[in-house]
Order: sequence, then C-alpha cells, then structure tokens
Amino acid sequence: MKALLQRVSQASVTVEGQVVGQIGKGFVILLGVTHSDSQAQADWLANKIGGIRLYEDDQGKMNRALADVGGSLLVISQFTLYGDARKGRRPSFIEAARPEQAQPLFDYFVSLLRGQGFEVATGVFGAEMQVAIHNDGPVTLMLERD
Repeated sequence: MKALLQRVSQASVTVEGQVVGQIGKGFVILLGVTHSDSQAQADWLANKIGGIRLYEDDQGKMNRALADVGGSLLVISQFTLYGDARKGRRPSFIEAARPEQAQPLFDYFVSLLRGQGFEVATGVFGAEMQVAIHNDGPVTLMLERD
C-alpha cells in the first residue's frame, strides 16, 4: 500500500462537473493498493498519517500533527501509483490491485481515519476525477508499507 501525502491549504475533487469532496487545510492522500495488501497495511498507514508531524510549531520546526492544526483529509484512490514505466513508453499497471480487492481496503482505510476523529472527504472510487490541489510548502511525502 502506498500513499502520496501532500500538505495542502485547500483541495477538491470533481466528478462529472460536480464537486464531490473538498477540504481546507490538511492532507491530500493519493492511495494505491497492490495485490498483497491487507488491513494490516491500512492500519499501519492510517496510524502513521494520523500522527505524522508536518506542520510547523512556533520555532518553525515540523512538530505539529494534523489534529494539532484542526486539519482535514481528502483521500483519492490512485491505482497509477503502482504503474511501472521501466520498459517501453506505456506504463504497466499489473501491480495495482483489481477494484474488487482495492475498494474494500480503500473504504477500510477511510474508516480508520474517520475513527481517529478526522473529517475525511473522498473522490468516487473508479471514476474519472479532476483533483485541485493547493500544495502548502510544498510538502509531499511517499509513505509505503510492504
């Protein structure tokens, strides 16, 4: 399971011309699921994100977590995180889990974040989406649990 985490000042996701999710200050999480992933990877990742300190304190050090600043989350399913472009010019996505495996893990991951008390918006699983991200910093991290 991979999560590309971006600290944002605001973000939204639009499907078929309608905004289906939006947040102010917080994190956008692009979430990729592979075949070997289970709830254990989702548990680890949700706990890591819930406590990761990416906001500055009064001394300018990244010592504050999302809960400390009252931030929200926008989680978007992103199978292309498992794209492999080492050969040829068209990426292979065979490492990405099929929707019947990925969607339940995506939903479980979102429920874990909500269970930590965060406001969580999402896109629409499997839909064509337009994501507007106002990266803050910019701060972007790849988090991965094998």
